[in-house]
Amino acid sequence: MLGFGAPLTARRWYILVMHRSWILRFSGISAAIVLLVVASRGVAEPNTVQEIVPGVWFREGDIEKQGHCNNIIIEMKDYLIVVDANFPSGAELAAADARKLSKKPIKYVFDTHHHGDHAYGNSTWTKLGATTLAHVGVTQEMKRYEPKRWAETNRKDVKDLGQTTAEPPKQTFDKTPFVLDDGTRRVEFHFFGWAHTRGDGFVYLPKEQVLATGDAIANGPFNYMADAHIANWPKVAEAAGKRPIRHVLPGHGRPGGREVIAGQAQFMREIYAGVKGMLKGGKTADDLQKMGLNKTLAAALGFSAPAKNWVGSGLAGQAVAAAEEIQQQKPHGEIEGGK
Repeated sequence: MLGFGAPLTARRWYILVMHRSWILRFSGISAAIVLLVVASRGVAEPNTVQEIVPGVWFREGDIEKQGHCNNIIIEMKDYLIVVDANFPSGAELAAADARKLSKKPIKYVFDTHHHGDHAYGNSTWTKLGATTLAHVGVTQEMKRYEPKRWAETNRKDVKDLGQTTAEPPKQTFDKTPFVLDDGTRRVEFHFFGWAHTRGDGFVYLPKEQVLATGDAIANGPFNYMADAHIANWPKVAEAAGKRPIRHVLPGHGRPGGREVIAGQAQFMREIYAGVKGMLKGGKTADDLQKMGLNKTLAAALGFSAPAKNWVGSGLAGQAVAAAEEIQQQKPHGEIEGGK
């Protein structure tokens, strides 16, 4: 079991995320305070489904109790597309809700990236007859990190699958955008570069002006940075935003508009610049960790008002990841997973 006092590196955060009660272990505070933090950033509505535009639904995952990501369900003429495979238990819940919305079969499930809360449910979907789809970078990331991470999780829903590793997506693309267009709706699958992971995928509906972002753009303090290219992350967010957008549907957090893209990019720029300045001033990664525990780190980094929605109890781990990327002069994902 991971204790509260050990250094909160970006890698340790990932291990905590893979456990059902990761937020409580990560923050070391009571459930009541966690709920207050969540409430302060907008009303969470886990396990609810909201229609964003006709035929496009946002399903909010229960990150607090189950570690689930959000799912997006897109209705085509003869079938459904689901964004993100989720953990196995999340996949089952999303599939059940999709069946309530439409009798059409789920034909595609798009993995926005390789992390367990977005891709470990792949085999659950393929057993239902769906084709899992992703940018080729997702498969490449799985080759870097699996089966080690699969073996590290103690999640019952993962163990119950009886697999030795994560099932990779059945279909991949390397030219962007990959397009599905049945005459009633056009769905574009984009890759804008390395941000959260080396395989970050986005789903864009041009007519409806809807952008589903996975974890490359979150709405709140959910940014895990171990596999990231932190310096490049704002550029990816800005590239994704260079199109008409009315609705942003993140991998974690509530739906929003273009302000979610802008805030995510601003937070990444500010944490990188702030940590770089602190390192130049003589601070170390250990100092950043101590400041995080003492609740003085956020003030020292001097976040602007537009970026504060992304500041949370994971700040120390994020700052350490940024420091490692700056000091070693390579993307943190390369430090974590090699070339």
